[in-house]
Amino acid sequence: MKKDFRVLERNVLLLIAIPLPIFAFAYMYVTSGNLEFNLPELPQVFNYVILGLVSAVLVMQQIAYTKRIRVIRGNTDDLNQKIKGYARAIFLRYWHLFWVGILSAFGLFFYENQGFTIAYAVTLVFVSLSKPMPNRVVSALHLKGDEKEMVMEIQKRDELD
Repeated sequence: MKKDFRVLERNVLLLIAIPLPIFAFAYMYVTSGNLEFNLPELPQVFNYVILGLVSAVLVMQQIAYTKRIRVIRGNTDDLNQKIKGYARAIFLRYWHLFWVGILSAFGLFFYENQGFTIAYAVTLVFVSLSKPMPNRVVSALHLKGDEKEMVMEIQKRDELD
């Protein structure tokens, strides 16, 4: 279980790390005024379509995650199955947040609409509040007793031989 959790943590960190520099570049481009790119003129309608899509994905990822966790809590008695279901739910959530980050960077870069900065800030809130940690697994799955103790063991570092 500990090994699977470490793989999940690594994958989530990759999904966090990839859009961050892309968005940072777009933000620096928009705010600095020092860089000039000969960007193509995209139709303004895409500005609103992308911003609407970003907003919809932010809402839908929360709804989908909550629904998946509710199903896992109700349908699974085996702790390993619960953890695997939780890992899938978190990984899908972070895929959604990954695409929100990429689309926000794209929208900010091409349209200089600060709504994309706000959307990315909201994304970062979701990223920080839902990062997989043993205490969050316990809380999300409503684990008690031995199951809770087994999950909390994930936090403990392996002893070096």
